Amino acid sequence: MRALARGRAWSVPEELSARVPAERRGPGLGRDDVRLLVSRGTEVAHHAFPELPGLLRAGDLLLVNTSPTLAAAADGRLGSDRVVVHFSTRGEDGRWAVELRAPDGRGTTRPRAGGPAGAVVELAEGVRLVLEKPLAAGSERLWWARAVASGARDGRVRGGNALGGGPHDGGAHDGDATGADATGTDARDGGTADAGTRDGGAAGRVVRPSEVVDVPGLLRRHGRPIRYAYTERDQPLSAYQTVFALPGADGAGSAEMPSAARPFTPRLVAELVSRGVQFAPLTLHTGVASAEAHEPPYPERFAVPEASARLVNAARAGGGRVVAVGTTAVRAVESAAGADGIVRACAGWTDLVVTPGRGVRVVDGLLTGLHEPEASHLLMLEAVAGREAVERGYEEALAGRYLWHEFGDVHLLLR
Repeated sequence: MRALARGRAWSVPEELSARVPAERRGPGLGRDDVRLLVSRGTEVAHHAFPELPGLLRAGDLLLVNTSPTLAAAADGRLGSDRVVVHFSTRGEDGRWAVELRAPDGRGTTRPRAGGPAGAVVELAEGVRLVLEKPLAAGSERLWWARAVASGARDGRVRGGNALGGGPHDGGAHDGDATGADATGTDARDGGTADAGTRDGGAAGRVVRPSEVVDVPGLLRRHGRPIRYAYTERDQPLSAYQTVFALPGADGAGSAEMPSAARPFTPRLVAELVSRGVQFAPLTLHTGVASAEAHEPPYPERFAVPEASARLVNAARAGGGRVVAVGTTAVRAVESAAGADGIVRACAGWTDLVVTPGRGVRVVDGLLTGLHEPEASHLLMLEAVAGREAVERGYEEALAGRYLWHEFGDVHLLLR
């Protein structure tokens, strides 16, 4: 357990886990019926979320993640065992980083070892998911896997890079954003061939178009939102979408909801705009969280468009505050910011981990949920607001009985 609060270890009481969305806790409630803890340095104030427009000022800019949430959990069978597959991140070569979980009999899951290489998970519609290799050395939680259509001549996909179009292929990482250029083309994307796609490596085989599985389509038909044990019951996918979510042409999205934006409603957005607060959209497709091991984030796909980069630079030049809605927005914009503090349009993969040592170059504030004491995201909060502010805020959140997790209350930290 990570120690905060003046060196004292702390934990989140079970009853402070938000078990259902705010709008399902009672009649007449809406998404924005959550509490808002506000930290300005070590000064803490308590608000309701609909009071947010009065806490910001004209010229401030909110960075919002437009990534939609996928129905990323799917039932499968590995030999005689029932498993739940969490589809996390799609590589540029069509493979997916996946996490295998074991059903716990209560509608949620518990950890399960992944692998071995070559193992085949049977999914709906006869689709076979072939496990290839762990995503990262030293951890077998996430595996690269390829979905193969029923009747494909060879379910064994051999060879291949560790990423095949993402940052775990052993390439050098000399910057914040990896494998990306200003046009949004991944620098290590080997392209496609008319006859099929080469599965990397001298021993690889050609994966023919007839074998390619539309995983996003499969998940739309047979998947459901990822759910953890602290929740009370299944919720529809709409409960996991934010007001800013935009469907992508390629079906890409986040394995887990960018939940800091969940309390926003169209009415609240309109009120913020009427007060002179601007919005800058960006995208980061978040993968599956390490709910038990609390591993640091691994590389994820992101995009900061030219228009949003200009809005950020203009707000900073005009004295406005740049407030990220969620840790995903921080990771995306800071990956596009140079050492000079200028944000430039950028797309690709980022392996940036924001810590107090690295600091932030652009962000003046962060609106986020409440995190477990072991979570690596707390280092990002400290990078934005300072350790003392985070310690004080969490003391108040615990004392005030705030609710944790994706359906819980939110925390605004301002520098």
